[in-house]
Amino acid sequence: MKNLMDVPPVWLGVFVAAAWVQGQYLSLGLAWPQPFASLLGGGLIGLGLILIGLAAFELWRHRTTIMPHADTCAIAPASLVQSGIFARSRNPIYLADAFILSGLVLRWDAVLCVILVPVFMWWIARHFIEAEEIRLQNHFGDDFPGYARKVRRWL
Repeated sequence: MKNLMDVPPVWLGVFVAAAWVQGQYLSLGLAWPQPFASLLGGGLIGLGLILIGLAAFELWRHRTTIMPHADTCAIAPASLVQSGIFARSRNPIYLADAFILSGLVLRWDAVLCVILVPVFMWWIARHFIEAEEIRLQNHFGDDFPGYARKVRRWL
């Protein structure tokens, strides 16, 4: 069985929990201007959820797995999806996670946790995306480097 900390949504949960604790208990009197922060935060959360939906739909349409861990999943990726939202970002679900984290930081007035967003993106890239890209290149051969040249990792 896979280690629980080897699952990207768990890391999103860790970063979200840190932002919530800071917003609830360690605000230090700092706050974003309202209602702007709440509206922007809600928009970022909504955008993140839409991105996840678009990515899941595109993966479903191509009959492939949402988890590209060919060596740790029973289902290997069936195709290298390059259409839909994947024509704009190689990692739209991780990008969505960063939008959701950003939105929650704004909504919860977790001003000190704004630094968590780039740290989260670095952590995900370093611990998940790089390994996933190697697996995809090994699985799809020359198709992946061409795709990687055309489409950026995040945006």
